[in-house]
Amino acid sequence: MAEVLSQSQIDALLNAVRSGEKDLDKSTESTQEKKWRKYDFSSPQKFTKDRIKMLNGIFDNYSRVIRSRINARLRTNCEITVESIEEQRYYEFSNALTEGDVLGLVEVTYKEQIQEIPLLFYLSTVTALSMMDRMMGGEGSEGIEIDSDYSYTEVELQLYEDLARDMVSVMDSSWENYIPLQFTYEKTDVNPTLSQIIGVDETVIIVDMKIQFPDLEGRMSICLPGEMLTTIFAEMSRENPGHRVQAENKSEEIFDKLRDSDLEIVAELGEARLSLSDVFHLSVGDVIDLGKPKESPVYLEIGGYQWFTGRIGTHKKSMAVKIDEVCYQAEQRSE
Repeated sequence: MAEVLSQSQIDALLNAVRSGEKDLDKSTESTQEKKWRKYDFSSPQKFTKDRIKMLNGIFDNYSRVIRSRINARLRTNCEITVESIEEQRYYEFSNALTEGDVLGLVEVTYKEQIQEIPLLFYLSTVTALSMMDRMMGGEGSEGIEIDSDYSYTEVELQLYEDLARDMVSVMDSSWENYIPLQFTYEKTDVNPTLSQIIGVDETVIIVDMKIQFPDLEGRMSICLPGEMLTTIFAEMSRENPGHRVQAENKSEEIFDKLRDSDLEIVAELGEARLSLSDVFHLSVGDVIDLGKPKESPVYLEIGGYQWFTGRIGTHKKSMAVKIDEVCYQAEQRSE
């Protein structure tokens, strides 16, 4: 029960406010600032901040990949950003779904072994319908409004599956730096609120992504089962040394192929600015003043950047440049 103030306490409080000894606004602000999130010891966090940070990097990369595919396929310009990556219980995700929503079930395969629980792919209905309209040559149905009980037609379900399958097909590339996984679109669940895909109290990671079109802002979510992630992280920890050796071998192989590549090296003696009429009247024997002494260093450019400085000379009766200095710092390589 809240404490009841006596009349004398009330009078003392009012006098303190009138005299300025007590500021009610400041006391209210300080009370509001002291909001602490309660930790649920009955369901502790399963994944560390480092794991969440790694997932954030993976799906940041994934958002860039699918942005290019969507822009090409829908002939528009969109921006996709990762809004949040949070550990939740599955019921928190499923309770936000409506009867008209659909989910894509994605099989995750590692070393030819399919994980028991699928990954869930979700596109909000408004976002999906707008993207379908663009696929069919429309303008995205600007300002589209639908009823809460809207259900996809058979044609729309086919288009949804085709769109989701294309977006899921490139998810492998985002994980390949950590672990070789294969993601395969399995089927579309048209009534996810009634199907028991994952236990309601099971831990999941929810990746929320925002899709920004010129005339529409949509949402996409990916639900990663905690059991699946635990298996993946365990395999990553176990095989980390092997992956490091494999990465080193790949870098050596790439460098071996690059050794035989041809690069154009340009020796820049100097610069001069001439008018078009001067260039037109140039003839054999004319001298162009470069504004530099003959002992000045020559810059060697590769790919438009200065990599070396040297001096003009001869080698076996041919003109040559002797390298004096290497421009190691990026700021030394001015264009």
